[in-house]
Amino acid sequence: MKRIITVLAAAVLAVAGCGQGGGSGGDAGGGAANRLSIATGGTTGVYYVYGGGLAKQLSDNIANTRATASVTSASIENIKLLAEGKADIGFSQVDTAADAVTGKGSFTAKQPVKAIARIYDNYTHVVVAPGVQAATVAELKGKRVSLGPANSGTQVVARRMLEAAGINPDSDISKVQLSINESVQAVKDGTVDAFFWVGGLPTAGITDLATSKPDMKLLDTADVLAKMQATHGPQYVSLDIDTSVYKLSGTVKTVGVANVLLVPDKMGEQLAYDVTRVLFEKKPQLEAVHPEAKNLDTKLAQQVAPVELHPGAARYYKEKG
Repeated sequence: MKRIITVLAAAVLAVAGCGQGGGSGGDAGGGAANRLSIATGGTTGVYYVYGGGLAKQLSDNIANTRATASVTSASIENIKLLAEGKADIGFSQVDTAADAVTGKGSFTAKQPVKAIARIYDNYTHVVVAPGVQAATVAELKGKRVSLGPANSGTQVVARRMLEAAGINPDSDISKVQLSINESVQAVKDGTVDAFFWVGGLPTAGITDLATSKPDMKLLDTADVLAKMQATHGPQYVSLDIDTSVYKLSGTVKTVGVANVLLVPDKMGEQLAYDVTRVLFEKKPQLEAVHPEAKNLDTKLAQQVAPVELHPGAARYYKEKG
């Protein structure tokens, strides 16, 4: 728990050290006063911690640039903020990003975004409160379940996972839409039976819950993967959660989905290049903020299909061979 608190503290300090961001970045990394807003997620999720660390590195390593990380509902909201010119960099799950660039799902038109990098994989956590009888996703039927906040990638995965298990998420459960912070508190208060969270390892909110409620459970969700892949595509993969990251015992199989860093397609090429450069050059500093940064790899980073790489990012990867 001490390590997680340290990680969160580092992120808060990183954000506090940044200016009040927002607006569109200019053409040159060293141009006049780039103010970059990074759309992340909830405060106890990985996006926010990672984004705070990235904001500090961008501010420190791109001339005349001040970056700040903002709390959001995550993937869907982040993409909408990018498209509306209200954010400059955004974290997103690749399944949501795929919907965005094809104009499907939560998006009624193609969204003008491009990718900087694939950064790490998300793990679907289906957390069951102590004493609740449920060993599979299908057994959540009739129970009080949080699907994650509106406009989040967690909710996209949660709905698709429930449907793959034969559950209508709008009628077969008592549905609520809570953030990771609110979901954790709801389990503590006994007001929900289970919640979905899609994020990296470890997620601070779940570490907190496992510390106070060590008899909570994480469901094995491997049985719904094939149906999700058949319906929605190969971006869903099998991943194992080593629950020792939450001071629990055992391994749980679950559904994984990659994360990407997105920017508006109109971002200047030099600025996009510089953001990508800092992301990789300052990998050790980002690892100190959150261990998921260890997964940064220039070859893997280019695997963002069906989203297109921004030309500035593509130039960086070409230079690195």
